[in-house]
Amino acid sequence: MPALVPDTFFVADFGAKGDAKTDDTAAFQKALDAAAKAGGATVYAPRGCYFFAGHLSVPGGVTLKGLWESVPAHNGLRDAGLPKPTEDGTTFLVTEGAGREDAPPFITLNNNTTLKGVVIYYPDQNPAAEPKPYPYAIAMRGKNPAVLAVELLNPYNGIDASQNERHLIRDVQGQPLRRGVFVDEIYDVGRIENVHFNPWWSLQPKLFAWQQQHGEAFIFGRSDWQYVHNTFCFGYGIGYKFIKTRNGNCNGNFLGIGADDCFTALEVEQCSKIGLLISNGEFVSFHGPDPTMVRVGTNNTGSIRFVNSSFWGPCHQIARIEGNGTVGFSDCTFVEWDHDQEGRAALQVEAGNLLVRGCEFQENKPQVEIGPSVRKAVISDNLIKGRLRFTNRSPGNIILRDNASDEETPRK
Repeated sequence: MPALVPDTFFVADFGAKGDAKTDDTAAFQKALDAAAKAGGATVYAPRGCYFFAGHLSVPGGVTLKGLWESVPAHNGLRDAGLPKPTEDGTTFLVTEGAGREDAPPFITLNNNTTLKGVVIYYPDQNPAAEPKPYPYAIAMRGKNPAVLAVELLNPYNGIDASQNERHLIRDVQGQPLRRGVFVDEIYDVGRIENVHFNPWWSLQPKLFAWQQQHGEAFIFGRSDWQYVHNTFCFGYGIGYKFIKTRNGNCNGNFLGIGADDCFTALEVEQCSKIGLLISNGEFVSFHGPDPTMVRVGTNNTGSIRFVNSSFWGPCHQIARIEGNGTVGFSDCTFVEWDHDQEGRAALQVEAGNLLVRGCEFQENKPQVEIGPSVRKAVISDNLIKGRLRFTNRSPGNIILRDNASDEETPRK
């Protein structure tokens, strides 16, 4: 059979059993090293449950491939009746590093390497309890590492996409419990496409409550133009988080992203002055101590643009904005804020600059509150349900004009 599939090494030829009991770590590493020695090749793991008590490093030019050509799904909350992860396909059972987030990642990808078509499953994780810490399932290093068609069924930490160039993460789904994808120290464009995190593995109360309090689906530190396309997460403390690390912060293009039932859908602690371009987003927050769609922190000096995005769900506020940067909303839809009926405005802006143009406020509730530290704002050409409710406490240059409400009211 190897003669019929050139440039392919089979893990069974190196002693891998795939019986869910035998430690296959050494056999896989031998196969990977042999593929590298041959000048690059594919290491194929056919149908089986491969048990790993250790970790793997994929050498340059090597692909580690399982049976799946597209990302699978397995028995859980949304997929009752489908097989368990140990009943079909190529499943990696991971046990190393329990209790230690700083242990080596399960799989490290290096220059021009790919992981494709496998399920990564942590069999010792308890679906009914607070999760046990583990290191990242996958670390992407070097140039051009790729993760394709992989199910991250229940890792504590999913993908560490840092310290690399031009990473590609495509067609990935599952339920990472603490962190989904972490991006940092990227000096050439990184790409994340069609990634979907949802509680398929467990929605049991203790675990899911922990995930909603502590979980972060997508975290972005330094990245020089990150491209993120068609991604989604459900049930995290923060859906999309932008931070400053010792390496810097993020700028990028985020198209068709979504966050549902996250305590905070999107949080910007800091981003690049070049900016975050967020288009066609869908954001929902309705659980937690203070459900808010968007939070921009006091340290932010960057520019953030939301375009053609929709914000709904019985939250407290659509956005709370601080810092010295600029936040803009254009052609957006705002629904169901001030659910606690405390008179909160959809957009509470305490500092920086604000642009709100061509948006629709679908509730007869306060729309915008401008704090005393806001320097400049333009709020124009919006559709307002009910009467215009705009509060301005700023001495800055604030422009309010051409908004169509059901009942014109003088500015406060």
